[in-house]
Amino acid sequence: MRVLVAPDKFAGTLSAVEAAEAIAEGWRRRAPGDEIVLAPMSDGGPGFVDVLHATLGGELLAVVTRGPHGETVPATVLVVGDTAYVESAQVCGVHLTGGRGGESATTAGLAPVLRAAAASGVRRVVVGLGGSGCNDGGAGVLGALGATADVPLERGALGLDGITTLDLARARDALGGVELIAATDVDIPLTGLFGATKTFGEQAGIAEERQAGVDGILEQYAALADRRRSLDPGAGAGGGLGYALLLLGGTRVSGIDLVSEAVGLADRAREADLVVTGEGAFDFSSRAGKVPYGVAAVAADALRPCVAIAGRVLVGAREMRALGMDAAYSLVDVVGEERAVTDPAGSVATVAARVARTWSASG
Repeated sequence: MRVLVAPDKFAGTLSAVEAAEAIAEGWRRRAPGDEIVLAPMSDGGPGFVDVLHATLGGELLAVVTRGPHGETVPATVLVVGDTAYVESAQVCGVHLTGGRGGESATTAGLAPVLRAAAASGVRRVVVGLGGSGCNDGGAGVLGALGATADVPLERGALGLDGITTLDLARARDALGGVELIAATDVDIPLTGLFGATKTFGEQAGIAEERQAGVDGILEQYAALADRRRSLDPGAGAGGGLGYALLLLGGTRVSGIDLVSEAVGLADRAREADLVVTGEGAFDFSSRAGKVPYGVAAVAADALRPCVAIAGRVLVGAREMRALGMDAAYSLVDVVGEERAVTDPAGSVATVAARVARTWSASG
């Protein structure tokens, strides 16, 4: 039996690569004769570059830049053929802010990474967006690329308050005409009831009573830049980094679709007898561009069953089927919350062995 293992990260505990290895280890305990094919996945958020490098290989370029509050942080550009891959979470991720200071956090540190990617001689640069600790509408990266305004562009959303002029010409010329692609895990606009601030402001550390004010600041900023584009799907991804990339002439694609195509997931699914995916929490938000839903869709197209292993499973059987999943197994339900947190890899392996007992032909 051939089993395709294609999980996302288990946020805060395991990378997608580590999760895939743990599932494989547990599966082999119960069904050592099965062939396990690893295809760790990403929706564009944390782990995007690692996942693609694990499957595609390529050259890694190290970049030193600044984080959301000015601290020095490392970042990596992956070059594969004529494409460079960049992960915004390495520079702007919520793990760098601890969910604090979202109004002053800046995306400016992404600019040197984009410059390094463009200077590597590639034709296109793909930027994975997700897991952001910033909410500045991408103004920081635009300013660091040369955009000018009558207020500071690199001091977060608060710095944009009162903006009346904005010139993007130098920023649009800064990357030498490479094709920009934003790989997003959400399709939200920049502003409004379903925009970046309302949807992810709390994650970025913006208090609920401040969110309307911050959204208004971004509305003012968008009115000067390009109001229509601020409403495009994905403009609100990465705290508005999606909007910045659109303003630079970029296009938006689904992160999970891009990674699926890059790693040849459809062909691998057709060659498998079973597909196993996973993530930290499996709930209805999984439908909004997340890895398990995308993997399940690929498995369904290949007429293969798909099961999920997750830290928590927060949907019932009917909802699970609506998400395209044949079954889902919770670490917390099987090993308990304490062990799931303190020994995530061992817990995943334990649950995977139990799944193999049910789903493997030799289990």
